[in-house]
Amino acid sequence: MAAFKLEIVTPEKTIYSGQVRHVQAPGSEGSFGVLSGHVPFLTSLSIGLLRIDEDGGGQVDMAVSGGFAQVASQGVTVLAETAERGDQIDVERARSARERAEGRLGDTSSGEVDAARAQVALARAVNRLKVSGQI
Repeated sequence: MAAFKLEIVTPEKTIYSGQVRHVQAPGSEGSFGVLSGHVPFLTSLSIGLLRIDEDGGGQVDMAVSGGFAQVASQGVTVLAETAERGDQIDVERARSARERAEGRLGDTSSGEVDAARAQVALARAVNRLKVSGQI
């Protein structure tokens, strides 16, 4: 299987750059995979697992929280809102974020809770825990 270039960039920095054989990503319309020679396209990403099969045989899992993926003849570029390698996720921070979001969703008495925002925060925290292997 031929390799291609993958770059994953967040607003802060380049998270990943290397030769890969396959990428599986959480598209907003469903998960999709890319192999070398894939037809070019641009899509939005949702919160989920981005799995990389590296050219050398390794596998890297990342938690991504939205963004865009562009597949071109030169390779794949992911512009992610956030991206974290599964082995580098701060599990305690993710657990605390999940608890805070669940607390906000459970406290509807004040009327100040932005339910949509709390649900997104909960989804991000749960995704980070899944990718880190804690759920």
